[in-house]
Amino acid sequence: MTRPAPRVVEALNAALHRLFEERSSLHLLGEDVRDPYGGAFKVTRGLSTRHPDRVLSTPISEAGITGVAGGLALAGDQAIVEMMFGDFAALAFDQILNLISKSVTMYGDRVPMPVVVRCPVGGNRGYGPTHSQSLQKHFVGVPNLALYETSPFHDPYAQLAEGLDRGPAMLFEDKVLYTRRMFRDGVVDEHHRYALRGGPTGWAHVSPMDGTAADVVLICPGGTTHRALDAARILRTRGIAAHVLVPARLYPPDLEPVLPLLADARLVAVAEESTEGGTWGAEIAARVHTRIWSHLRSPVLQLNSADSVVPTAPHLESRVLLGAERIAAEIEKGAARSPQSRTPAAPPPLAPLVAAGSETAGAGAGEQPAAAAGDSGEPAAGVPVAVPKLNNNDTAYLVVRWFADDGAYIGEGDPLVELETSKAVEEIAAPADGHLRIRAAEGSEVGVGDLLAELLAEPPAAPAPDTPALTPSDERVAAPVPAAAPVDPPAQEPAPAARTHVLDRVQQGTAAVVTRAHREVPVAFAAVEVRVDAVLARLRTLSDETGAEVGLPEAVVKAVAAAHPAFPHLFGTLVDERTVRLADTVDIGVTVDAGNGLYIPVLRDCAGRSLADLSDDLMDFRMKAFRAEFTAGELSGGCLSVSLNTEPGVLFVQPIVMAPQLCMVSVGGRLTRLVLEDGVPASTTVVTLGLAYDHRVVNGRDAIAFLRAVADALHDAERLVACAGPQ
Repeated sequence: MTRPAPRVVEALNAALHRLFEERSSLHLLGEDVRDPYGGAFKVTRGLSTRHPDRVLSTPISEAGITGVAGGLALAGDQAIVEMMFGDFAALAFDQILNLISKSVTMYGDRVPMPVVVRCPVGGNRGYGPTHSQSLQKHFVGVPNLALYETSPFHDPYAQLAEGLDRGPAMLFEDKVLYTRRMFRDGVVDEHHRYALRGGPTGWAHVSPMDGTAADVVLICPGGTTHRALDAARILRTRGIAAHVLVPARLYPPDLEPVLPLLADARLVAVAEESTEGGTWGAEIAARVHTRIWSHLRSPVLQLNSADSVVPTAPHLESRVLLGAERIAAEIEKGAARSPQSRTPAAPPPLAPLVAAGSETAGAGAGEQPAAAAGDSGEPAAGVPVAVPKLNNNDTAYLVVRWFADDGAYIGEGDPLVELETSKAVEEIAAPADGHLRIRAAEGSEVGVGDLLAELLAEPPAAPAPDTPALTPSDERVAAPVPAAAPVDPPAQEPAPAARTHVLDRVQQGTAAVVTRAHREVPVAFAAVEVRVDAVLARLRTLSDETGAEVGLPEAVVKAVAAAHPAFPHLFGTLVDERTVRLADTVDIGVTVDAGNGLYIPVLRDCAGRSLADLSDDLMDFRMKAFRAEFTAGELSGGCLSVSLNTEPGVLFVQPIVMAPQLCMVSVGGRLTRLVLEDGVPASTTVVTLGLAYDHRVVNGRDAIAFLRAVADALHDAERLVACAGPQ
């Protein structure tokens, strides 16, 4: 006789017992978690009997419980916290946000914080407004905090173990699952099977037994699984094949294993029990749009519960919470609106550069936007060249350069103009033959659908006046890349041996910039080693004096700026084969990578501003990088860049040259060297400064002299601080 699969609550209990056997420093804290009670939902039953000293029943203080867990982690132990009801995690939010998650990285080095906060969540149990919330969305995006949710497909041991190892983490346990049995052996029911994609904490992919390809892919967290499966059964009777994806880890999500499936679906939907607004589902939809928006046939459909507290009365609760019938009905309507084929209709001949789905008002399918007629509203005299939609985030781009002069004859397909998004520079080709009439000057900002130029049958009578720079609203933009960025072809169920890594859109943008740099710039490289003990000591006192966190990155930027008067041509841009345009102010780009893409925002007037001011700007850049909210203007205009790679142990990093700049400086991590001081061994701290330079303009002798000048500025800490302006 086959033994039935364990219930989810039994799987959780077994996972905790296994972890306690394996980890002698693990503690569990919560209200009434000791035997004989074993927790409100019996998840901790038997633990205190086996491990009496490490299972602690606590007073009713969620903030206190969580704070103690954070203290245990800081002391080198591990802790699991049980919230009796997930609603009460709001009382512990301060400890989770301001102690546990921040402690990982706010002390100058990464600190392990092996804490997992378990939260029973969700409705459909008649517990009423204060015991039925799904509040996962309130913790999405907290730095260093991973979010998991139990499901009938995933072993909770893997979730808890990974959560402790990468810590801190939260595990949301939908209460309706406690009495449900785990799925096993790849079988869901007589019509559906499942397989795990991306390992034990990856995605459960539910698909029809007969291998039918997905019309719809429904993404849902574990607590919504059974409603999603019921919706898939309903849709099956209506001729719609629905695949279901359930993640073990909600945040940060790893979409790589499922992108091919999503790219091939007619409709992608996300269903969750929380109320709408700032949800996990919205985060998933945004990431899907960013990664494969050109493959989607319609926007991701987001399904949530009604905007209400959760009532106690069952008939009212069922009207508020998202159910299977509504999921099926909304998906059926969404699928009806989605095209059967991804192949778009051919655009008319005069509009090859206008991307499908342009946001320009009044432009129908295949129509040229009204803005293409020019700012004055006069009819276009030739073939209009409108600003294409290059990515899914930006609404305005910078005109970098025209490849031909106004009035010149251009052939169809020839390079016409370069547009810079907030992440990459894109080359636009001519859609037809003709004489160029420029409508947007170099350096101006243009919006999607605006008129860039016209291609005329006859040369224009006179050069068109420069178009004033357009000033878009201060819209914050996420890291964009070209709309035509490749996505791996979709597959039904890739074999384990066919694992791939798909570059995200941010990295694709970085790749485009790097490829252009290597293609166009003949780069040479030089490096020197610099002792930094004195400057580091002075920066510590300067930080105390100013209240700003001034460190080596700011000092290097300031030292580079100090070398500008002696080496102005290193801060210039190459106009032609014999001319370098020199910079009036020292605006220096700095590399910032918060884990979601590489950015190079620009610090303005580095020669005339204080170290404290530069420090404040760098801190602001780091926060903007974390949120991916730079404007195009903040990422443009630098005359030289500095690559910051100051993690401990980094020997040196060879940078590239970001055309049209001529140089990039790199600074490595701190290294300890043993030197002789008056014949006595002593330790000193050094970093390696590197310079990548355009050999068309800069020779090796100048490069070494420049690096020595930067090193001299770092050696003279007092002068470096004094020349920085008022502190």
